[in-house]
Amino acid sequence: MRNTIILTTFILWVASCQNKATEKDLVGETKDSLSTRAMVMPDTTNSGNWPEVMMETNFGDIRLALNPATPQHSNNFLKLVKEGYYDGLLFHRVIDGFVIQGGDPDSKNAPKGKKLGDGGPNYTIPAEFRDSIFHFKGALAAARESDDINPKKESSASQFYIVTGNKYEEAEFKERLGNKMISQFLQDPKNIEFKKRMAAAQAMQSEVAFRKVVDEIKPRVKPQVDSIFENIPNRVKDIYATWGGTPFLDMNYTVYGKVTSGYAIIDKIQKVKRDKNDRPEEDVIIKKAYLLD
Repeated sequence: MRNTIILTTFILWVASCQNKATEKDLVGETKDSLSTRAMVMPDTTNSGNWPEVMMETNFGDIRLALNPATPQHSNNFLKLVKEGYYDGLLFHRVIDGFVIQGGDPDSKNAPKGKKLGDGGPNYTIPAEFRDSIFHFKGALAAARESDDINPKKESSASQFYIVTGNKYEEAEFKERLGNKMISQFLQDPKNIEFKKRMAAAQAMQSEVAFRKVVDEIKPRVKPQVDSIFENIPNRVKDIYATWGGTPFLDMNYTVYGKVTSGYAIIDKIQKVKRDKNDRPEEDVIIKKAYLLD
C-alpha cells in the first residue's frame, strides 16, 4: 500500500461564492491589505537545542530541526540519517501548493517513470499528535497509509514530507476543515447509507446527485467545524493566512520537525514538472543527509 498524504479533492464544501477566498486572492495580497496586517511567521529558527540535519539535494541544501516533543519520530529519523538511509533517495512525490515527499528506498536509482511510494522498513511509528504543533509551511512530517487500512494513523518508518502549502483565510480554512469532517463522517459505519449514495453518485458521474448528498451532510458536521475553528488560537490562524501551510492535516499526520533554512529550495522543488503520479520528471535527489554538530 502507498504511504502518502491524502489530498482531499473529491468533496466540495460549498461555501458562499461571495465569501470564498481564491488562491490568487491569498497569494497575491495587495500592498493595502498587507499594510493593515503584519506578516505573521512561525519560528523558523532552531527552537533551542533541537537536533539538526542537513539534507543536500541537487537543487540545493535544506536544513531541518527535529522536535524533541515527538521523540519516537525524531529519534527514528535521526537513526536513519546516521545510517545513510536517505543518501541517494528521491523526492518522489511533489505537489505544488501542498507538499514535497521523499524517503522511499525504492526510489534510489529508480528508472524514469517508475511509480514510487510503497517502500520502507517493515515497521511503523505510533502517531505523536500534539495540539501545539501545526502544519505550517516548512513543517517536516511523516507520511502514512490511509485511514481505511491504518485507523491508528501510524506513520511510515522512512517516508516523510515537507509542507509547502498555501495561505488560508477564514473562509477557505473552514472549507478545508469541512472537507476533512465530511470525509471522516463518511468513514463512520453509522453513516454507511450516505457513503453508498456518494459512491453511486460518483459512479453515475452525477454532479447533481453528488452535491445533494454533500448538502445533506454539511449541516451535520458544521457544528464540529465551527467548534474546531473557534478553538484554534488566533496566532495560528494568522500564520496560516500570511505564511501558509496545510491546516487540514493537523492532528491527522505527525509533524516532528521543521525547515530552518532552505525555503527557496523547497519552493523551487515544488514547481518542477511532474508526471501523472506526481513524480518529478527531473529527479530531485537527496545526495546526502547528515547530522549537524
